[in-house]
Amino acid sequence: MSNSEVTESVEDRKRRLTWQCRRGIKEVEVLLVPFFKKYFDTLSSADQDSFEAFLKEQDADIFEWFTMRVKPTNPQTAAMVDVILSRMAPGL
Repeated sequence: MSNSEVTESVEDRKRRLTWQCRRGIKEVEVLLVPFFKKYFDTLSSADQDSFEAFLKEQDADIFEWFTMRVKPTNPQTAAMVDVILSRMAPGL
C-alpha cells in the first residue's frame, strides 16, 4: 500500500489537531484549545479544513489577529479568525 492510499481516521486527525492547537504563545493556545474541544465537531467539513490550514500559521501572526492589531490578508484566514473570536470572545 502506498502513502497516497493511507487515509487518516477521524480520531487520528483529531488527536493530531489537538496537539497542533498547543502553541508556543500561551495567549494563542488559551483560545485554540478550548475552541477545538468545544466547536470543532460542529464545524462544516470545509470549516474543519480551514481550521486545519489555520493551524499552519505562525504563532506571532495568530496573536496579532486574535488581539485585532492586524487583519489577515487571506480571506479564508480572516473568516476563521472571525469564527474563533465570535465563539470564544463574544462581543469583540
